[in-house]
Amino acid sequence: MPSEPRAAGSLLVDNIGELVTNEAGEAGPLGIRRRAALLIEEGEVVWVGPAADAPAADRRIDADGAAVLPGFVDSHAHLVFAGDRAAEFAARMAGQPYTGGGIRTTVGTTRSATDGQLRATVRRLHDEASRQGTTTIEIKSGYGLTVADEARSLRIAAEVTEETTFLGAHVVPTEYADRPDEYVGLVCGPMLAAAAPYARWIDVFCERGAFDADHARAILTCGQASGLGVRVHANQLGPGPGVRLGVELGAASVDHCTHLDDADVDALAATDGGTVATLLPGAEFSTRSPYPDARRLLDAGVTVALATDCNPGSSYTSSMPFCVALAVREMRMTSAEAVWAATAGGARALRRTDVGVLRPGARADLIILDAPSHLHLAYRPGVPLIRRVLRNGVPR
Repeated sequence: MPSEPRAAGSLLVDNIGELVTNEAGEAGPLGIRRRAALLIEEGEVVWVGPAADAPAADRRIDADGAAVLPGFVDSHAHLVFAGDRAAEFAARMAGQPYTGGGIRTTVGTTRSATDGQLRATVRRLHDEASRQGTTTIEIKSGYGLTVADEARSLRIAAEVTEETTFLGAHVVPTEYADRPDEYVGLVCGPMLAAAAPYARWIDVFCERGAFDADHARAILTCGQASGLGVRVHANQLGPGPGVRLGVELGAASVDHCTHLDDADVDALAATDGGTVATLLPGAEFSTRSPYPDARRLLDAGVTVALATDCNPGSSYTSSMPFCVALAVREMRMTSAEAVWAATAGGARALRRTDVGVLRPGARADLIILDAPSHLHLAYRPGVPLIRRVLRNGVPR
């Protein structure tokens, strides 16, 4: 990812009615400060405190009593693709179940697209997410499924984000339908070698109809040997080995977690936050599937993140505020839990300490709401509440 601009000099964000820092303590899990201010220098937060004690700065933004939050951290998205699957969505709304089979449709259109077409889609969706408050986003490959197409997908993704994930094991492509072992060999060999220079992570869709535990373990282990961190698509379509495989391999995150048994929950809880359960309510909304039981995970002490799963088939949304509202309404999360999961939780899922929080030393990624409190994100679903977005202290 090319270096991003950082504002020169100092910037004071002042007159904040409610500041969510995510510094847990006496101010609760969100570390809320009232009548606050924060000072930014060279793209970094250097001071947080009462507005009455705010230091002088070269420039000032008046929050006018609004709420200020860390920028959203979307730790699961699939932005490199061509075409759409609106007809598939319409069929699901008419009663057709979701099986994941439509992925191969997008593979075909993505392979046929030019670099320019793929780049335009990535930038459009990245900008769309940014306008809705997302300041850090993970982007996966997975719609190329050839050596050249997976490498170019990651190369294009790396133009807009530092969080890129190699998902050559999304599904077995049609040409290898009768030779899955051979395809796994391709993923572990030439495809991984071509993709690794552009990736930080490796992921596998460990699911019925995609990759079983043995294939998934082989691919993820090869990725680890190449220096990539582990993420797993797990237990979305039904019970399976994905969650416990992710825990076994020290995955940063296991994603979806829709169908869990007690052993899955216990395994996640035993990692003490080392493996995050990333929940993707946009997928359940768009597939009319059961929502994950976030309350069960939270009550067991599991660290939970929220992400959009933005993709053309099962969750074509780039809106983290929408996912926060769904999590509160459909997954029994409190507003505070959902906001934490969409910011600090996403950062944990990416093993980042510089984003998802607003404290001295953190990157100056923040959003100013058109609302007095974080509660409005769930209270006013579908309303464009993001007044202003700063990334590295620079307005976007």
